[in-house]
Amino acid sequence: MTIGIVVALPEELSTLTGQKLSQGDCVSISENILLTLAGAGPLNAERAARLLISEGADKLISWGCAAALAPNLKPGDLVLAEQLLSEQQQSFHTEADWRQHLHNLLDKHLPISGGTLAESSHIVADRDDKQHLYRQTGAVALDMESCAIAKAAQYAKLPCIVIRAIADPATMSLPQAVSQALNSQGQVELGKLLRFLLSHPWEVPELIKLGLHFYAARKTLKTVAKYLTEIIHF
Repeated sequence: MTIGIVVALPEELSTLTGQKLSQGDCVSISENILLTLAGAGPLNAERAARLLISEGADKLISWGCAAALAPNLKPGDLVLAEQLLSEQQQSFHTEADWRQHLHNLLDKHLPISGGTLAESSHIVADRDDKQHLYRQTGAVALDMESCAIAKAAQYAKLPCIVIRAIADPATMSLPQAVSQALNSQGQVELGKLLRFLLSHPWEVPELIKLGLHFYAARKTLKTVAKYLTEIIHF
């Protein structure tokens, strides 16, 4: 049995390993865990999932952060999605017994939500857009990769679960500085960020707040990572 874990961004990768990977790298972090750094977005995620399968993974995990759509979700809350909804309204289900096993492991340690996780091919930065998606889909949260990973798993007839920690709450619009500093892989380029902040210093408090939210999400993922042995041996 080999578990394949897909992460999109280096900051999410660091909750699982200290290894520095380039986009597209696939490494073994233990005897039966393969890990790949996909880059952001559904196309990169599907490519990464297929790579893991070709390397022998027979179970897949989508790992990382998500944006809240449900107003009750807070930064650091854990989402173990039951269903995934693509932008094309395709529906995919995660493996119920495996997900329940994970829920039982973590229930005493973290606030956990189930429900639907929606897909977006781009970052949804505005809180009004988040509220619209919540009303439209009923999804509790949103990310860019999980649906594509589940699609690859379904095609290969492999089980898949989603482990996502909330970074930005539904009521928060991302600071414009973030959108201006993102590159094509969804990563913030520090030089662009600093240049934008020099001319928009009033955005600094919101950026600090977002940083604290992201810290809470990474802390949750690090907590889950402590249970990887139990998770993968289900």
